[in-house]
Amino acid sequence: MPPLPGGASSSIGRIPVVDVQPVLEAGRWPAKAVVGEAVEITARVFREGHDAVAATAVLVGPDGAEHARTRMTVVNKGLDSYRTDLVPDATGRWSFRVEGWSDPYATWVHDASIKVEAGVDVELMLAEGAALMARAAARDGLPEDARAALESAAAGLRDTETAPRVRLSAGQSAEVVAALDAHPLRELLTASPDYPLEVQRPLALAGSWYEMFPRSEGATFDPSTRRWRSGTLRTAAARLPAIAQMGFDVVYLTPIHPIGTTYRKGRNNSLSAQPSDPGSPYAIGSPDGGHDAIHPELGTFADFDAFVARARDLGLEVALDLALQCSPDHPWVTSHPEWFTTRLDGSIAYAENPPKKYQDIYPVNFDNDPAGIYAEVRRVLQVWIDHGVTAFRVDNPHTKPLEFWEWLIADVNASHPDVIFLAEAFTRPAMMHTLAKIGFHQSYSYFTWRNTREEIAEYLEEVSGPGAAYMRPSFWPTTHDILTPYMQHGGPPAFAIRAILAATGAPTWGIYSGYELVENVPRPGVEEQIDNEKYEYKPRNWFAARQTGIGDLLTRLNQVRREHPALQRLRGLTVHPTTDDATICFSRRVTAAQSPTGKADTVLVVLNTDPHHTREGHVELDLAALGLPAPADGGAALVVRDLLSGDTYTWDANPYVRLDPWARCGHVLAVEAP
Repeated sequence: MPPLPGGASSSIGRIPVVDVQPVLEAGRWPAKAVVGEAVEITARVFREGHDAVAATAVLVGPDGAEHARTRMTVVNKGLDSYRTDLVPDATGRWSFRVEGWSDPYATWVHDASIKVEAGVDVELMLAEGAALMARAAARDGLPEDARAALESAAAGLRDTETAPRVRLSAGQSAEVVAALDAHPLRELLTASPDYPLEVQRPLALAGSWYEMFPRSEGATFDPSTRRWRSGTLRTAAARLPAIAQMGFDVVYLTPIHPIGTTYRKGRNNSLSAQPSDPGSPYAIGSPDGGHDAIHPELGTFADFDAFVARARDLGLEVALDLALQCSPDHPWVTSHPEWFTTRLDGSIAYAENPPKKYQDIYPVNFDNDPAGIYAEVRRVLQVWIDHGVTAFRVDNPHTKPLEFWEWLIADVNASHPDVIFLAEAFTRPAMMHTLAKIGFHQSYSYFTWRNTREEIAEYLEEVSGPGAAYMRPSFWPTTHDILTPYMQHGGPPAFAIRAILAATGAPTWGIYSGYELVENVPRPGVEEQIDNEKYEYKPRNWFAARQTGIGDLLTRLNQVRREHPALQRLRGLTVHPTTDDATICFSRRVTAAQSPTGKADTVLVVLNTDPHHTREGHVELDLAALGLPAPADGGAALVVRDLLSGDTYTWDANPYVRLDPWARCGHVLAVEAP
């Protein structure tokens, strides 16, 4: 083609391929997937005139070799929209592209069907069809059965002794359609750019996390001395079998490093600490060491290795808090004072989130000696990776430079691709989403504050939409920092409702230790627990947890999640209308082609979001979204089996539900055909 004015070159191609997804910032960062996950590929493909076009999605492996190619399906002809799924089967940096092409066979079928029926240019259309079949059959590498079908069709189209409609049918036989579907005749082929796709291990998308403060497990109080004795990594390991028995995948430890004494916080964040107050584990650093050390009261690296080994024996991975901040006693303050912000009066600036003040914490200033800070943090991470840590929960990543995280995560994953980073980023959407784009595998989310039916429905649809290509939300009903009014006042039903919602609403969810005991008493005036574990030892009576039933619920939820692939994926969600404004209904579905088991799986959740009152009403099921046809006689549409209670129901498309928050706050249902 002739050059464009000004020497510019055209990238549109003969068959335009535009709006390819999932693509982040024109390919600046890769979209994400995990091994075995069906990645939805979409694009708009079109051309001038009326000739038919088609599209193919091509998956390229980390070695640069073509791994798979799939014919795309038209999902909105008026908008020229095409989609398909591609399934990577190994970790690494993959890529994909969409190829648009002219489809001469579809063009001929359309034109010939109209003209032969109307008696217009009959012989010409049949002759063109015969020539098309002969051209398709003459291609190199065509299987013999496909070649034979096309040659037979060409002969049938040329058979002037046969009626035109019969001759036409020879070119549209099932054998011909199958041959050209498997081996299409593609002309004017135009390919999009190759776009990156980072494929990670399954735990990067789906898993259950359990948070604990190791010092609380096994902590004891001596009434005679009024002093506490800290729990240790060895006593904390005794809790691991119970965590594993509940079905969790990851045990997450808050910081286990030495804690400073300067401006140490007392109970309930008091500015006056008593001699027995242990201090916040987030005030990291003392003469005993910094981020690469273990608090002496917790034990040694040998004790930590034993903890990790015990966890692995039980099928648990160990995650560690990464909090890049220091107490005034941290070794960095002396050896690298330039890593902090110095005020005009010569003092080092402590952390603030007005009106909150954290005098016991110095933020790191990444603009001062970034090369030195980067190298030191990378060294610290390697210490813990070498001791078996496979995941890091990153404290407040939105208060550090994005370019630092982009570099750090990429550098770690280059040599340790299995290491997962979870962002604790309760912050503005732009920051939260960009943290995910630049490399964080998972992110805390706004789920904690979404309580009404409308809020929950809107948020579920948001996180399972286009953003699912890069941002994997982790749903936590509470954390050691957050106890919402809903949880404060809802009693055990609130804890049951939010557990069901978190476990089924996102592939990754987390529980803070003590959830089983329905710990819901706040510190007056704030959204956090009274006697917060950040500032004191908190041994728990785990036998009492059996009385609430929450532990049994957590166990069953994790079992259900493992059994159902639909709950291990972020996409495939549909919200179904309900007539009651406190009852939410949503489904998660994977088709047989999308499922790692090769079988379709659909889970339907119906939940009362009101922890105080029984709610009742009808659900308006979208049967197509459940993979079911509408019943011909208006009768039973589906059979559902409650995965929590074991009950089975036969429902029509508008079932009535009544949910008592104290008896049965919701249903988690496996959907079956009637």
